[in-house]
Amino acid sequence: MGHGGDHGHGHGHDKVELPDYRQWKVEGTPLEEVQRRLAKRGLRDPWARNEVWRYQGGFARPITVTEIFTRGFKWGAAAFIIALGIEYSLFPPKKNGGHH
Repeated sequence: MGHGGDHGHGHGHDKVELPDYRQWKVEGTPLEEVQRRLAKRGLRDPWARNEVWRYQGGFARPITVTEIFTRGFKWGAAAFIIALGIEYSLFPPKKNGGHH
């Protein structure tokens, strides 16, 4: 085939299922206040609905400082232990019994 004809390339990405845009409502989010302030000036943000996902679902929960520092701790500790094991098995400490 020529260039630009078949953008799917047969990888199963031909049809993307997007969620219905009407599921996102500005009401009940901080964007509602933004829309209200814009309306006072005779303006409207038609794209505000596209940002509502940030304030609903799993993204709506604020992240705590504890989560920031502990989120990757278990994986980091596991990686450290594995790296330490590899280092000691490949490069064991010298056992010369004396000091300098």
